[in-house]
Amino acid sequence: MTAVVYLDDLIKASSEPAVAAALRDARGPFDRPAWWQRLAEHCGMTPVYALAHEGEAAALLVLEERGGAIRAAANWYSFRWRPLVSPGAEAAPLLAALARALPERGWRVTLDQVPDECGSATMLTEALREAGWRVRMEAHDINHVLPLDGRSYGEYLAALPGPLRTTLKRKAGKVFCTLFDNFQDDAWQIYEEIYAASWKPAEGSPAFLKDFAKAEGEAGRLRMGLAHIDGRAVAAQFWTVEGGTAFIHKLAHREDARAHSPGTVLSAALFERVIDGDRVALVDFGTGDNPYKRDWMNDIRPRYRIDALWPRSPRSWPRLAHRALRR
Repeated sequence: MTAVVYLDDLIKASSEPAVAAALRDARGPFDRPAWWQRLAEHCGMTPVYALAHEGEAAALLVLEERGGAIRAAANWYSFRWRPLVSPGAEAAPLLAALARALPERGWRVTLDQVPDECGSATMLTEALREAGWRVRMEAHDINHVLPLDGRSYGEYLAALPGPLRTTLKRKAGKVFCTLFDNFQDDAWQIYEEIYAASWKPAEGSPAFLKDFAKAEGEAGRLRMGLAHIDGRAVAAQFWTVEGGTAFIHKLAHREDARAHSPGTVLSAALFERVIDGDRVALVDFGTGDNPYKRDWMNDIRPRYRIDALWPRSPRSWPRLAHRALRR
């Protein structure tokens, strides 16, 4: 018999065998209890951890529930959201048990940024449908990635678009880059100043990002860089490396330095660091179809939204009727 329980504090429960089994599926920063705890501390979320387990097999969904509307516990800093399933376990019956239990908590389930290269989006959609939910699954974002396939940085550089390689040759001599793997308060302050002077919108939660960067530095996963022109810091980037993947979290440059392409030169330095230094197999540029991402990446992966309505709840009926009219 598969049991389903809801946990409020995963860190306290992480030593329990079923929780520990599910967390062994973690691959990257978005699959760790510390990530979800930061969402609670800095972003106003209250994660609910739905755990299905039977024997040594377990599956975990990290959710947020407000007024009967259940959502994935993720925000603009999350590259993806997915269920965690203990290695070797059969996912389908565990996810089916979770899908059957969710009506106890709410009438609508909306899961954003779900990947399907691992089968997560398809498995969740099937589990919800089989449990009686009325489900729509649709692509709503993309994830730019770079599979290295064993290439060195030199081989990768040679395959970049001609205009980008020309820019690097012309600008590299004018821009001095400093890279470091440890968190430094003064460097982070410079990053925040550059970000404030960039084209980027206001940071959603600066405290979340700084806390995350500090923890990644302590764990040895931080890869950060500053670019200077004539001694002035004009560009900054924040990456992490984990499990053979480099994640590009943040990049910014001062608008008044745009003509010198400091961000481009700094990106090249960090690509060289993670490809030849860390020997990563994949570089992940997160979500969003920004034009500059296409120059550096050579593959895209869709990210899906799963929107499920519980047909026995009166709150679902107007939306189900609207869906029927649209069809």
